[in-house]
Amino acid sequence: MDSASIATERPRGRAHRATAVEVKKINVALQGGGAHGAFAWGVLDRLLEDERVEIEGISATSAGAMNATVLTYGYTTGGRQGARKALDGFWRRVAHIASLSPFQATWLDRLMGNKSLENSPAFLWLEMMTRLVSPYQLNPANYNPLREALEQSVDFEVMHKAPLPIKLYISATNVRSGKVKIFCGNDVTADAVMASGCLPFLFQAVEIDGQHYWDGGYMGNPAIYPLIYNCGSSDVLVVHINPLHRDQVPMTAGEIMNRINEISFNSSLMREMRAISFVTTLIDEGKVQSNGMKRMLIHAISAEELMSKLGVMSKLNADWEFLAELKEFGRAHAEAWLGRHYDDLGQQSTVDIAKTYL
Repeated sequence: MDSASIATERPRGRAHRATAVEVKKINVALQGGGAHGAFAWGVLDRLLEDERVEIEGISATSAGAMNATVLTYGYTTGGRQGARKALDGFWRRVAHIASLSPFQATWLDRLMGNKSLENSPAFLWLEMMTRLVSPYQLNPANYNPLREALEQSVDFEVMHKAPLPIKLYISATNVRSGKVKIFCGNDVTADAVMASGCLPFLFQAVEIDGQHYWDGGYMGNPAIYPLIYNCGSSDVLVVHINPLHRDQVPMTAGEIMNRINEISFNSSLMREMRAISFVTTLIDEGKVQSNGMKRMLIHAISAEELMSKLGVMSKLNADWEFLAELKEFGRAHAEAWLGRHYDDLGQQSTVDIAKTYL
């Protein structure tokens, strides 16, 4: 499915003004997925454009953490338009930094399911080296180009001094304990965001206050419970990056590793959804009082028909055309979702939790 076909589901009229309708608060949960996070960028851009919807809190991991942090900073300094501008600037910086990298391909190759990039000498070398050599040997200076893009996009001192209009929760995995760490408030620093996106085969663990962290996707991709405990809205919109389902059984070594990573990075979310489903059933059956336990309304935006065509190495592909196309897919999916489900916000879940996650 392409963005043109998705666009046929869009409601008429692009700008929705809050003067005529109720403004509904929602929480957003953003998965990680490298360059595929540009899809979530598009979703966020469309949500920010719609003044009927107000984001109360964001829980995010890895690339989602970067999107969430940049959005929150932009919103703090310039409202909705400031957030959209900040996100655009961040992804343009990512593309610029990666423009001279050999690990690139055109978005058309990716959309057509072309696997040639994974078979290129550069990618084969990278894949082999990350399996044989640790980042402490392969990348002793611990250089991560994304830090440059992040620090050019976010003034963390300004964020720490200003009251944040959006509650921000960033997940990372504690290497030693194996537990999820949630960074919020003034604990959200450049180090915290980089820890959330620290892939252990590519980068050294990020040290913060004597603790070491890897990518948050292993234990919270993303964590939902901070939104349940700390936000007033019961609506949680999950923006999926990693496919939950694949039609084909993986056969090649690369395909097997990719599917293992997808399952691993979805497992924590599925566990939380099981708990949410259990509590919802107890409330619906009258076994617990709803004022004692919070009934959550779950929504989702995904593009499995697109993401399932993209190989794992495309998560490292920051070619601008590829990122821009993913953004447009995200915008189109978000607009179609708003057209179908805006009225459901605050009323009911729009995802069958048992069918989708259990």
